[in-house]
Amino acid sequence: MDKNLKGIQLLQEGKVEEAVKFFTEAIEENPTDPVAYINFGNVLLSVGENEKAEKFLKRAISLDEEAASAYYSLGNLYFSGENFDAAKEAFETAVKKGLENADVFFMLGISLVNLEQPRLALPYLMRSVELNGEDTDARFQYGLCLAKTEAYKEAIDQLKIVVNQDPGHADAYYNLGVAYAGYEDDAEKARSCFEKAIEVQPDHMLAGYGLKMIDQLKEDN
Repeated sequence: MDKNLKGIQLLQEGKVEEAVKFFTEAIEENPTDPVAYINFGNVLLSVGENEKAEKFLKRAISLDEEAASAYYSLGNLYFSGENFDAAKEAFETAVKKGLENADVFFMLGISLVNLEQPRLALPYLMRSVELNGEDTDARFQYGLCLAKTEAYKEAIDQLKIVVNQDPGHADAYYNLGVAYAGYEDDAEKARSCFEKAIEVQPDHMLAGYGLKMIDQLKEDN
């Protein structure tokens, strides 16, 4: 078996040290192959050796400027260090170089959300959901982003899908309650969502606060 493929298999099995051995041998046998450097960089990322990982990933790019997966891994590295500007640029480059999967669009969108640019994030989060409709986290973030851009009806639609896909998603129930209260002015639907959030997660403080607000408004009226 190809040593890069064997290393990836071992990494997926959680056998990091054995994976490193195969990636090291792959580099030694073919020092101009960017794939082994990318794989080694990902191993280093997985164990928190970000500085070393960056060197391997940049080495891969120096060998092949079209190595989209190297830019994607760099983006994850920068994102984990909360360098969202650099992460955004790396993910954008990965897309430009031809990477087309749900994860890269999700990470690009989330980087833009963290940069407080929800309108720019929307198309990327939407694309992520289009490519993987079963990813409830991506859909949840897409719903939140829609709400931030005041597309409340569309946000409600997405959050309803989230709670149907994952009935244990307390934050989705809470945000659905907020949307019902603020956009549709429907206190009963909001109450139901807040109660569901607390049922799923009894210590959900925001949902508890939402219920108190609805009760206070009811008393005031």
